[in-house]
Amino acid sequence: MTPLELGSRIAIPVVLGALIGFERQWHRRLAGLRTNALVATGSAGFVVIGTLMTGESSPTRIAAQVASGIGFLGAGVILREGLSVRGLNTAATLWCSAAVGSLAGLGFNLAAVVTTAAVIFTNLGLRPLGRFLDRRQATSSELEVEYRIEVICRDRDETHLRALLLQTVVHEPLLVRRVRSEDVPETDKVRLEFSFSSEGRVHRTVEQVASRLGIEPGVTSVTWEATEERTDY
Repeated sequence: MTPLELGSRIAIPVVLGALIGFERQWHRRLAGLRTNALVATGSAGFVVIGTLMTGESSPTRIAAQVASGIGFLGAGVILREGLSVRGLNTAATLWCSAAVGSLAGLGFNLAAVVTTAAVIFTNLGLRPLGRFLDRRQATSSELEVEYRIEVICRDRDETHLRALLLQTVVHEPLLVRRVRSEDVPETDKVRLEFSFSSEGRVHRTVEQVASRLGIEPGVTSVTWEATEERTDY
């Protein structure tokens, strides 16, 4: 392999990885310009090792190790925030950057360019469709969500809070399933648990209900959670 060819096999992944990363950083994602460029460059460097080693009959074995090893880096950008998981698309993009680097490192420059274009198109061109599907899913009657609000309050405020909550949700798309209370040991407080169900996600509504309960003087803590179950027809 000539120095010029070696240089091109490393330089091209830098440029293509940076193109992928530019789109990610433009949209303020966790892994941006430099991260994707480094992933592509490192992948190229690893597979170039296979082509430089004397007697190596299958440099693609190193590319296979890169494909599996990049999963550890991808896992580092996946975050869980409440009910949502962020970073899956960024992790997948890093994996694709590794593929671009591997292709360029093996000398398949056209395939690397086409893969880069496909990744950018997926992240940009399919974004409106993804948002449309998210909006449809959020209001779909096929999705049943169960919410649970837990309130810890003074014993003497229990009746008031029960009435307040029922009054608050009467005009909301929430169906009251269960109300349960129990004493908190060695205190003058009780734990109230309200369970609701709704067709589709109404996280904002539940958050507002929980916030309304939280400002009551006798309330010491309010938490809420949701679980989803898709109904098949």
